[in-house]
Amino acid sequence: MLNELLLQRVAERAARGDARAQWARLITACLPFADAATTELPLRRLLRLSLFQVSVGMTTVLLTGTLNRVLIVELNVPAVLVAAMVAIPFLFAPLRALIGHRSDTHRSHLGWRRGPYIWFGSLLQFGGLAIMPFALLISGGHGTGAEWIGHLAAVVAFLLVGAGVHTTQTAGLALANDLAPEHARPRVVALLYVMLLVGMLISGVLMGLILSDFAEVKLVGVVQGAAVLAILLNMTALWKQEAQDLALTAKDRPRIAFQAAWAEFSAGGRASRLLVAVGLGAAAFSMQDVLLEPYGGQILNLSVGQTTALTALWSAGTLAGLAFAARQLARGGEPHRLAGHGLVWGILAFVAVICGGVFTLTPVFCAGVILIGLGGGIFSVGTLTSAMALARDGKSGIALGAWGAVQATAVGLAIFVGGGLRDLVSHLSESGLLGTAMTSPATAYVVVYHLEIGLLFAALVAIGPLARYAPAAARPSPEAPKFGLADLPA
Repeated sequence: MLNELLLQRVAERAARGDARAQWARLITACLPFADAATTELPLRRLLRLSLFQVSVGMTTVLLTGTLNRVLIVELNVPAVLVAAMVAIPFLFAPLRALIGHRSDTHRSHLGWRRGPYIWFGSLLQFGGLAIMPFALLISGGHGTGAEWIGHLAAVVAFLLVGAGVHTTQTAGLALANDLAPEHARPRVVALLYVMLLVGMLISGVLMGLILSDFAEVKLVGVVQGAAVLAILLNMTALWKQEAQDLALTAKDRPRIAFQAAWAEFSAGGRASRLLVAVGLGAAAFSMQDVLLEPYGGQILNLSVGQTTALTALWSAGTLAGLAFAARQLARGGEPHRLAGHGLVWGILAFVAVICGGVFTLTPVFCAGVILIGLGGGIFSVGTLTSAMALARDGKSGIALGAWGAVQATAVGLAIFVGGGLRDLVSHLSESGLLGTAMTSPATAYVVVYHLEIGLLFAALVAIGPLARYAPAAARPSPEAPKFGLADLPA
């Protein structure tokens, strides 16, 4: 009788253990990044750390979404000047490798490496956003000073914001890698990347609602409110995260150069062809960054709030692209072919954007915006995974630095060229030099969109041989660990 009671209790405990295991699996399934948390970095602390990515996403929406539409349509600032100002922060991105290297080898008596860079980056970001709205109003002729003063102040403001965003984000990602154990780092970094997109999505919706009825006072309030919120988010993310380590910041600690590693990575034609494809594709997906919202406002008569919400649609499309890419990679998909699929989606996206404006079909235009995010997300994941595969001896930092430098430079140049080309074609169209059939206000935008389609085809040509001669991917075995969104090398 006693044995039966013992066996019954053992069976009850086993049943409770199975139930707990099922609940744990259910929670992990519903929260894909729940297993990114570890004993060293609990989920609550990890989510708090990710707030700096929300800040970066909010600032990105403000610069490339709301402000360029307001400047071009409401304040009548030339698109080439707006494109130049918006491109300034992107031109700082190639310096991220240097910023990360300096934070790795930072010398300080306080024992902190990442914290000082996050702090000073936040101050730069706050300062730029604080003076930006007044500089922009003067640039548009809505102030009491000379317009050239507004132009100069606006350039300084964008310069400060760009330096602050890239410094904060680079040091923040490095801090996350320091805090997370090695086995959880890919998932932690992936969570931070998704939080960036979530921040863009939420910010796009909120700014669209606030600016549904445009007023200059509201613009000042939105930009300066973003400045205050950015520094609060960054300081909350940094609070009590980094431990002091005087050995890592000692003055006699040598600084390691990475020139030899860079030369090793860039040797050979495969890496060069991949970087060419990355540059062409990034330029193609980014040339419309300062034109998409003015296009919606000028051609489709959308309000400021409605055009700002386009960034939210783009973010949703990007998240869908990440999910699709993760599913394909989990099934053994080849990264170069995956990037090619993203380029094809991009071609269809710009066709939809053109048709939506020409035929005044707002739903088709919005679908094109979503597809731009979808194609861009798939292309970025494919090329990023390919760059990681080129890393030698575990030197993934060199591969990711090359990928990021080429992409950021291409984005900055493409934004500037897109704005300048739009102004040039618009001037030729209004003067009648292009003929009576091309006097529509949509002509200048459509020319840029066709150029982007051409760049997408050029990127397909560049990446095609890599996909053709890549080794066939092996089908994952049922026993092998699954590869999902959380495993992407973001």
